[in-house]
Amino acid sequence: MTTTELSPTSTLEELESVYPGARRALFRNFHLGGCASCGYRHDETIAALCARSGGIDPLEMLARVREGHEADQRMTVEPTDLATELAEGGVRLLDIRSGDEYEAARIEGAHLFSQPLMQEILATWPKETRLVIIDHRGERSLDAATYFAGHGFVHARCLRGGIDAWSREVDSSIPRYDLEPS
Repeated sequence: MTTTELSPTSTLEELESVYPGARRALFRNFHLGGCASCGYRHDETIAALCARSGGIDPLEMLARVREGHEADQRMTVEPTDLATELAEGGVRLLDIRSGDEYEAARIEGAHLFSQPLMQEILATWPKETRLVIIDHRGERSLDAATYFAGHGFVHARCLRGGIDAWSREVDSSIPRYDLEPS
């Protein structure tokens, strides 16, 4: 399915397959999908969700999700572009993976994220700091970058594809790995 094929009769599953950040955009714009009281089913249509959520215009909802997707794209940096930026200097890397993952495979100079580090960043780092958030495959880092952007960090971004993409596209000496299902 493509963006032009989405319509009010599309399901939320179809919406999320075209726009992976749709849940974030729906919550940010309409307080939908973020908790049990405002949740939705993936087989529900956009029109049905809009109707039961106070009569939201489905076309407005689709427009807001598209805008959110474009904003997500602007917060994402390609691995090769990050390599260039790191060579030029001035970028701070925050690795939000577990300590074991960090020890097994990391980008040189990345800081392992922790609560004390988060408090330090929020309290003392300049809001103009160029931050790039790293996770395993780029699935959670956008949420973290959005969090920092919400706290005024105007250059918070995430690494597209995480350390896995970095290993494939920039530095093959960094081992790739798969996580055991929890």
